[in-house]
This record gives sequence, structure tokens and C-alpha cells, in this order.
Amino acid sequence: MPQKARAPRSRRRVATSAAANKIASPASEKKIAPRRDRGARELPSRGEFLVRDAFVMTMDPDLGDLPGGDVHVKNGEIIAIGQKIKAPRAAILDGSGMIALPGLVETHWHMWNTLLRSFSGDTPARGYFPTSEAFGQAMTPGDMYQGTRLAAAEALYSGITTVHDYCHNVRSHQHAEASLRALRESGLRARWSYGWAQGQPNTQIIDLDDLERLHRNWTKYSNEGLISLGLGWRGMFRFTPMPPEVAREEFETARRLGIPISVHVGGRESATGQIEAHARENFLGKDVQLLHAVSASPAEIQMVAAAGSPVSVSPGSELRIGYGFPKTGEFLSAGVTVGVSVDTTALTGNANFLGALKLVRDIENAKSHNEFQMSARSALELGTIAGARSLGIDDRAGSLAPGKRADLIMVSTRHVNMGVFTDPANLLVEAAEAANVDTVMVDGRLLKRGGELTALAVDEVIEDANTTFDAVRKRASWPALA
Repeated sequence: MPQKARAPRSRRRVATSAAANKIASPASEKKIAPRRDRGARELPSRGEFLVRDAFVMTMDPDLGDLPGGDVHVKNGEIIAIGQKIKAPRAAILDGSGMIALPGLVETHWHMWNTLLRSFSGDTPARGYFPTSEAFGQAMTPGDMYQGTRLAAAEALYSGITTVHDYCHNVRSHQHAEASLRALRESGLRARWSYGWAQGQPNTQIIDLDDLERLHRNWTKYSNEGLISLGLGWRGMFRFTPMPPEVAREEFETARRLGIPISVHVGGRESATGQIEAHARENFLGKDVQLLHAVSASPAEIQMVAAAGSPVSVSPGSELRIGYGFPKTGEFLSAGVTVGVSVDTTALTGNANFLGALKLVRDIENAKSHNEFQMSARSALELGTIAGARSLGIDDRAGSLAPGKRADLIMVSTRHVNMGVFTDPANLLVEAAEAANVDTVMVDGRLLKRGGELTALAVDEVIEDANTTFDAVRKRASWPALA
């Protein structure tokens, strides 16, 4: 859409922001982690594969489901879907007893604070915001790498092939690079959104020069196009109202660069009127993803629909932190594109995305007092094609179809919690767990096979994350665990 002429940016404000971030960061931040850490392996090559004899759920309305189906993949692309496909040069992936479907698409996750898994305590002083701010301010680039890498490993283990890493602890260019390196080494498809630094005052603009530097050199970070750049914007409200000039300058910079914007808005039921305030300032649009939006009124839902903004709901964290119930059904009824997110495992405990989809469905049924309000297939759509649509990548991911990129997973029905093969959609949403995900392929690379990750050494990733957590805790002067 046409943009207003952009006022010259205050170089003094930006310089102050960058300097303050450096002061707030640990003195050891210059010790950049090596290029490839312990636990990281070379990504597998994109080969030629044939998923044979699986129950294929394409999530494509024209192709539908295909019992005893095959999926032919070559050089990262889906070549064909059908039965008894002939591909003599392809490596066979036995799909018997498996449900094959598109990789799961996660739409909002603060991956760095996976180091704080289940660390939000039961008192205000030990809640999510105090702990994440205290630990965030103590984190070096290497710490950011370890937190993001742990999250990436869990994403792949859980069947997530696309993540939106809303990185709201960018303390320096090196912190950003470390976080991006973890994503790149994992092989995930991702949007990485540049956010503020924990503890940064609302009066301080993020380092827009650094954002532009990353944008200018993005081919260095994009992992052959798998990773895209966005802005994790504070919006008009960050606990208290943001200074209008700060909010607008950050927003307009992202618009000028042509990168998508994501913002927490109306996060709790008491945060009324926030969406309307953004609409008045023309801060909505197809390129502006709204996160949580729990407080949305019927009028605001119509504003979101008219603007075309997608919404990401986070049922696990919203329930855990007491924000209220996500308004998934209300947004869907208005024609709003909705995705689902992990948000933070500091609150949710894990990133079992199929479990998050189960929560979405059960909340909608409970709110409506109707067993049939949301079907399991509708919940799966939110975690696949609708999620891809909300991130603007539905042309290449979110469903299985010839010509799309090969992001797919295979879920085994031969574990005790799956047991009897009945309705595949209900099995996935109601019964499946991360451990049931046997195979994960991203862009034609096998990143989980036989239940084991291939590009990350899980034991080492976990050990390094624990060592890192202990170091950050001491640096943050946070009391030791009992």
C-alpha cells in the first residue's frame, strides 16, 4: 500500500539505543560462540524419497486424504502424490502404520527463553515477566544460541517444520547472529522477528540501523531462503503506553523495508481497546500479525477482519498465565486467518504442538457447550495450512501437493497411546504426542527419522543447555534451585 514520506530518523536516538543495549549486556558478550558448536551436525542433503503406503492427509481440499498413499519427493520438492508411484531411484520411507501429513506450522515462539522451561514460579516475584527480564539481561550471544537451539531441537522432535521465532532479546548484532545461527543449523523453516532487548525502556527505539544491516545482508542468514526476517514490534502498549514517536518509527521502518510485523496486543481480557487504538493509527494490515488478542471485542474483531491482519493464538500460555480464553472461533467466524503458537515453554512446559491444537479444539467446544463446535480436522488446519497462510508461506508449505516444498511428517500409530487406528484426524489431535512423530522432513531433508533427530545431537544439546542455564542464573544473581 502507498506509504507516507518517511521523516529522517533521529541518529541520536538510535545510537543511544545501541549503546544502552551494549551496556546492559554482559561483559562477556564479545566471546562469540564457534561457528559450529558441539551437538550440531551438517544438515542432511536433499535426496529423492518415496513415502510408501501411508495414510496421507494432504490438507489440500482438492487432493484430500489418501489411504495407502505415496508421496514422491525429489530435491526438496513434492513431485507426485498417489498410489503405487514408480520411482526406482528413490529411497523408500515405509509408511505402513503411519499417518503422513504436512509439517506443523508454529506462528509465535520466544525461542531463546526455552532455557527457562517451566521456570515461571508461583509468586509474582518469580512469574514469567520478572524471570525472563532478569535472565534476558544476563544472556550472552552464546546463551541465546543455546536457548534457541534447544527450542529448535524440540520443534523438530514435535513435528514442527516451521517456526516463528519472535526474538525479544536482541541485545546486540552478535546476539541476533547467534540466534539465527541456531535456526540455520537446525534446518527449520522459520520467520525470525527482530525484537527489543529485555529491560529496554519504552522510550528507547530499537537499533533500527542493525535491523537494516541484517535486512541488507539477509542472504547470509536465510539458509537458502528457509529463514525470513520480520519485526517483533512492541506496538502502542508495553505494560504502559509506548511513546507514539517510538512506536511509529519502528513500525514505519519495517513497512519501508517490506518485512512483516508482529505485535502482542490485547493480551489479557482486561486490555480492552488496544486493537481499536492500533486500528485508528493504521497499525493493522495483512503484514501485521496480532498475537493473543484475547481482549478483542466484536467490533475489534471486525476491524481485524477488514484490515486483513492474521491472528496467532497461544492456548497453553494464555491459560497458564491467566490471560483468558483465546477467541479462535470468533476470529474464524469473521473470516480472520488464525494460526497457533507455542509462545514460551517457560509457561507451557513443552512444545507439543499437537497438544496445543487439542487445547484449541477443546476450548472452543467448552465455550460453546457443544461437542461438535470445532472438528479435529479444523484444528489440524490451524496447525498446518492456516498457519502457513498466516505467515504468508502457503504457496510452499502447510499442505502436501505437487510443486510444494517437501515439509512433511509421519506419525506412527503403533505406540501404546495410539493403539487402534480409527479416525486419523481425531487420533492426531486427541491422542498423539511428540514421541509418536517418527519422521520429520523439511525442504526435502530428513531431520528426524525413526524417532531420532539427525542434524542435532540431542544429549549434547540438553547438556549444553543445562550448563548454560546454570551460568546465566549465577550471572543474573538468581537464587539457586532448592
